[in-house]
Amino acid sequence: MFDFQNLEVYKKAKAFYLDCKKLILSNKLDKYVIDQFGRAAFSIALNIAEGSGKFSKADRKNYFITARGSVFECVAVIDILYEEKILNLEEFECYIRKADELSRILYTMIKNLS
Repeated sequence: MFDFQNLEVYKKAKAFYLDCKKLILSNKLDKYVIDQFGRAAFSIALNIAEGSGKFSKADRKNYFITARGSVFECVAVIDILYEEKILNLEEFECYIRKADELSRILYTMIKNLS
């Protein structure tokens, strides 16, 4: 097992991606939304994994910043899907809570590398 697989933030990012994938597969979304949302959600876990393998603090920090940026990208998609009535309020709030938790954890990780 790789060290990053034991990280709580990685586990949460992976679960968030799987939730986003279910959302994508269970709704009729435009192709570009499917592509962008899927890639952004997947990018969170991938950047956490890749960053954890870097030796310098600066390199790790950059990957965690990118992961956090992907969280924000997902939030923008979720916000738009809510406005388009694809998500109800309860679903919207659930996704936002999970994204907020990821963002906060990554923020702390980034600050600890400064």
